[in-house]
Formats: sequence, structure tokens, C-alpha cells
Amino acid sequence: MLRKIIHIDEDKCNGCGLCAKACHEGAIEMINGKAKLTRENFCDGFGDCLPECPTGAITFEEREVPAYDENAVKKSKQAQILKQAQAQNHAGCPGSAAMFFDRAKNNNNSAPLPEFQSQLTNWPVQVKLLPSKSDFYENAEILLAADCTAYAYANFHEEFIKGKTLLIACPKLDMVDYSEKLAEILKNNNIKSVTLVRMEVPCCGGLERMLNRAVEISGKNLKPNVIIITRDGRKII
Repeated sequence: MLRKIIHIDEDKCNGCGLCAKACHEGAIEMINGKAKLTRENFCDGFGDCLPECPTGAITFEEREVPAYDENAVKKSKQAQILKQAQAQNHAGCPGSAAMFFDRAKNNNNSAPLPEFQSQLTNWPVQVKLLPSKSDFYENAEILLAADCTAYAYANFHEEFIKGKTLLIACPKLDMVDYSEKLAEILKNNNIKSVTLVRMEVPCCGGLERMLNRAVEISGKNLKPNVIIITRDGRKII
């Protein structure tokens, strides 16, 4: 199809790589020290890369190219995120090591307790970093929460996290379909219950759809309890 797309003048390109970093679609790659448009169907024609180029090597042109493929872009982003997460786990990052915090034991030690205590019992909490099987899932009440809920709802620790194993994700920014990962967690462990806390915004409904799909895939007899938090910090059940 005939549409607007970027053109890179390799003679002007100094190989700084700023355009590749600015391209959110992943259409530009650095090859042999030069920027190249390697995926024409990934270029949306908006030109976020243009203002980043210090030499003026990037311009717009109109020519016959494949249509912009949004689904292919999303799949590529998901694959890249998963690859990065796997690389981090394989590298043995100590920050992603599975840990269980015994709150009852901690509360009985001699150290003074803060006025407001954390109720977190597991680490990590990001779905993409969590293992599919762990001791902290056994007989657990799972709390799947959208990232923003902890900031919007003031009493999040006491009312939602306390006594639960926490998993957090953002269906909008993570760009990953967590259905399979969540299904693995539900299938591989003895889960007592699942609660979802999500924001009222439409994009957050994606997390609810992922969870429902995960329950279906897992074959477990679980009915998630869904709680919605408004943008001004109120709770809807």
C-alpha cells in the first residue's frame, strides 16, 4: 500500500543509535554501525525517531510498503519483555530470588515496629518475575493486583495484602498476556482462593480477562473475587 514511512540516509547516519531507542515499535535496528529500517510493517509513520537524529539523516517519504501491523508489533514487544525477564532470572539476579516473610515471627522480635507495618509475605511480586511453583503458593490466598491500586487505595496493605500472596501486573504497560503464566501458577500449586483488585479504568479490564482465562486453562474450580478501585481511591465490590 502507498503510505508515509521514514527514510534513513546512511551517508548522514553517524551511528549514535538514538533513533533506534526512540522507535517504540522496534522498526529500526543498528547494523554495522548504521541505523536501518529493518521492518517496514513495524513503522507507524509517526516519526518519533526524527527529532532524536542529530544529523538529519531521517526524513519522511511516501512509497509502496506493507501496511502497519500493530499485532506483530505487540507480539514482538511481548517476546522481548519475556526474553529480558528470562535473561534476568538465568543470570541469578539476587533481587528476584523467591523469599517468604513470616509476619507473625517478625512481629515477635525485639526490634521496634513501625506505626504502619508492611503485610507483604512474598518476594518477588511482579507476575513476570514470579516462579510458577513455590512454597509461598501452597494453601495460599492469592491477591492479583493492578499496579496502580496500591497507590490509589490508602489501606491497601491491611485490607488486601494481609494474609495473602501478592502478584502484581499492569495489562497496559507490561504488554504481555499473563494468562498462561497465571494458569501455570494456579495449576502447579494448591491455591485456596483468588482475589483480583483492579482499577476502574477500561484498560485494567484486561487483567480481569487474563485471570478468567487462566482459571479456565488451569481447570481449577476457582471463582475470583473482583474488587474495583476508583481513581479517587474508593472501593467497589
